[in-house]
Formats: sequence, C-alpha cells, structure tokens
Amino acid sequence: MTDLYPKQTFSHSLWSSTEAAKATGGAIGGQWVASGISIDTRTLQKGDLFIAIRGDAMDGHAFAVEALAKGASAVVIDRDVQGVPPEKALIVRDTFKAMQDLGIAARARTGARIIGVTGSVGKTGTKEMLGHAFSAIGITHYSEKSLNNHWGVPLSLARMDAGCDYGVFEMGMNHANEIAPLSGMVKPHIAIITTIAPVHTEHFVDGLEGIAKAKSEIFSGMDENGIAILNRDNAQFEMIVEEAERQGIRKIFTFGTSADADARLVDCLVASNGTQIKAHILGEDLVFTMKDAGPHNAMNAMSVLLAVKLMGGDMVKAMTALHDIEPPAGRGKRELLNIGDANNPVTLIDESYNASPVAMQAAFKVMALIDPGRGGRRIAILGDMYELGNDSAKMHRDLELPLKAAGIDLVYTCGPLMKNLYDALPEKNRGEHRDEAPEMAKIVPDVLVPGDVVLVKGSRGGGEKPRMQLVVEALREMPMRCTKSANQTTLERN
Repeated sequence: MTDLYPKQTFSHSLWSSTEAAKATGGAIGGQWVASGISIDTRTLQKGDLFIAIRGDAMDGHAFAVEALAKGASAVVIDRDVQGVPPEKALIVRDTFKAMQDLGIAARARTGARIIGVTGSVGKTGTKEMLGHAFSAIGITHYSEKSLNNHWGVPLSLARMDAGCDYGVFEMGMNHANEIAPLSGMVKPHIAIITTIAPVHTEHFVDGLEGIAKAKSEIFSGMDENGIAILNRDNAQFEMIVEEAERQGIRKIFTFGTSADADARLVDCLVASNGTQIKAHILGEDLVFTMKDAGPHNAMNAMSVLLAVKLMGGDMVKAMTALHDIEPPAGRGKRELLNIGDANNPVTLIDESYNASPVAMQAAFKVMALIDPGRGGRRIAILGDMYELGNDSAKMHRDLELPLKAAGIDLVYTCGPLMKNLYDALPEKNRGEHRDEAPEMAKIVPDVLVPGDVVLVKGSRGGGEKPRMQLVVEALREMPMRCTKSANQTTLERN
C-alpha cells in the first residue's frame, strides 16, 4: 500500500512549523520542517511548504491534497480542506497575506546584503547577472525567472535562507504605486534602475516622467545608508536623482558611457562568438568577455560590477561569473537547429518572453552581428507590443527603420498591432502576416532553410506562456520533423 504522505528527508530547514506559525500568526497541528516554498503543484519539490493561493482562475486549496501526495511537508490554508490532516496544516486567516508575512519575516531574520533591481527593460537580465556575480563571492539568493510583482516578490523573499550573504530581487510594475510596497518588503541596501523607456505607457498620462517616478519608488524601502545606482545616459537621470534625494538617498552612483559615470562602458566589441567589454569602474580599468551579449547587456553589466565593487566583492570572480552566463529561454537564448544540414544549422534566437520598442531594437542589433550560414537569411518573426498607449500604431511602424539598419531580410508579423509594421515594410522584406500566434506557428517552419538566423520576439500577453513561445516551440520541432521525414524516405527506398 502506498503511503499518501511519504516520509521525507530534508537537505536543510528553511522554515520549521513553529517559525512559520509565528511569522504568519497561524495555527499548527503538528511539527514539520519545510525545505522550500511552493504555490504550484506542477513545480512543487519534496519538502516544500505549499501555500494555497487564490488566483484569478484557480484556488490553490483545490490542490492541497495533491501537494501533500507529491511530498509537501505541509500546506498553508485558510479554510478546512477535506483530506488534509491537521498535523500537516498551517491554518491562517488569508493565504496570500501569509505568504507576504513569510517574506517579511525572511527579510527580517537575514543579515544578507540586499540588492533591488527595477527598470523599464533589462531588469531580469541584470538580476540574473547580479545573482551569478554575487554567487561567485558568497551564498546568494536571487529570484527565479521574473518573479517581480505583488506575489512574486514575497514568494521570492520567503524562499531566502537566513544564512545567505547576498539577496537579489527584481521589482516590476504596470502602474504607479506598485513598486513602493515591494520595496518596503525587500528593504534593499542597493537599488539599481536600469533605464527608463516607453513600456506600459498607456497607464501613464505623463509618459516617461511618470514611469521614472514610478520606478523611483524603489528608494522608498531604503534607509539613510541606502545606495542608488543609476543610468547616467538616461534622459530622466536628473529627475530620478531628485526623486532619490527627496526620499532620503544621499549615496548615488552612476553607470553609462559618459566620462562622468562611476562605472563607465569604455568599449564594447560584439562578435558572433561573444562580446569583449572594456570598463572603468571607480578608478579601476577592467577587460572581460560575455557570451551572447549585446551592447545593452554590456551596459547593464556596468551596474552589476559597480554593485560588486561597492559591496567590497572580488571583481575577478564576478567578471568570471559574468563570462559564463547564457541568456535564458525567452530572453535571448540561442539554439542551433539541424533541419537537414548538420553543418549549416538554423540559428534560433528566442526572445519570446516580452517586448517593447527599446528591447526590439536591441534584439535587432544583436541579430545584425550574427552571420547567416550558407544560403541563409536573417528572418524576424515579431508579435504585438502591448501597453504602449495612443502611440502604439506609430511605435510598431517605426520598427521598419531599425529592421532595415540591422539587415533583416524577411519580417513575419503576428497580431493586429504588428499589422501596422507589416504595411510599412517594403514589399521585398515582407514575409507574411497572421493575427494569431497559432496560425503563425503553422506557417513559419516551412519557410526556413539551412543557414537562416531567426529571431522570435513579442509581448507576453495573457495566459501562462508567452504568445510567441508557440512559434518557438514549432521551430524547435523542426529537427524532429526532419528526422521523421528522413526515416520515412529510408523505409520507402527499402
């Protein structure tokens, strides 16, 4: 007979039942130890504490029994759930608030130095670089994927071990007054703002100034010893400095290409096999390389190394860690696809997670530096960019010139907003247009030939997965289709 609640051996204790009950003000019926935190049974690990969050579409309480069956140490619930033994439950008034309480308690109990990151674009990549760089010099916790909103930040905090040396947290927003409460939980010692760009502009009647003020809310959770690291090249730099000072921040450092920047990007030589970067950081000249990094990544690396320097970290170890970073799926990951000629593969650049005008142009510049193989072309498959307000149609049309400058041969567009770009393209550069991603996913695999370089990029939209990820998945299946076709040909010959 299978034990419904198998006994677990935990690698470490993140939360004991007593600690979790104290943090949340909840009631426990037994003793247990959790080695992690989960809100999703699909990714739950044995030993996790499962928090039954109510989402827009589903109530986590419906999965509490399943969580225990998969090896959860206990479940956090705010109502009775049939099948959940009392000794496996932490009963609270509200599960979402309980997750916030665990995050706040985790922040309060650690002596780690905390870095917070926000910005219109580049914050996830910068968070990843910070996580890798600080992991090379100490025990570092950093938020997974893009857990940067009102539930992602407390979840990330709650997962932080008390013994960490460093913590890195990303904070995002769509509207004003969303970052301030997140910063209040994170309480960063260093706050980095990557840049200000026209993203989510439909929610800000005052445009980039409103976005700059909203991003500056990150300073609200800092004390008088807090340090701000700001992009000196950004047009809103002076305004952000004023906001920082208004909120009591006096230690302000800068990065950029300006000679006055504390962390200056001196030179950035991008090639298909990597990027060589020359930098001058607080009086120190540095040279290092990064894989698959465009100029925008090199710029954000300046803020990362400046943070390491200000924390007194080992710069050589940090630079070595940056060299080994590869972009994650959906954010610039490169893959080689064999669609019939192993010596002349298709290069797929997966930028399917999200998009904005600035991010689009950065991706085009990276694509321009990758030479197609024999007989290949540069092909961009682009989905709608969301939340751009009244100028949305124009911002889509305006991508035509950056595409031309990058030497893109064919452009396929997906979505009603991208139809504006399709109509603006010269006839010779038009691929095809489809309103829906599933339709685009059906046609693009038949277009590619060996040697092509293909970029897929678009805004995330609703649902669990980015819309344009469907196109990426269709392209990834091409080698499998080719193998099946070759096998079928062999059978027919035999």
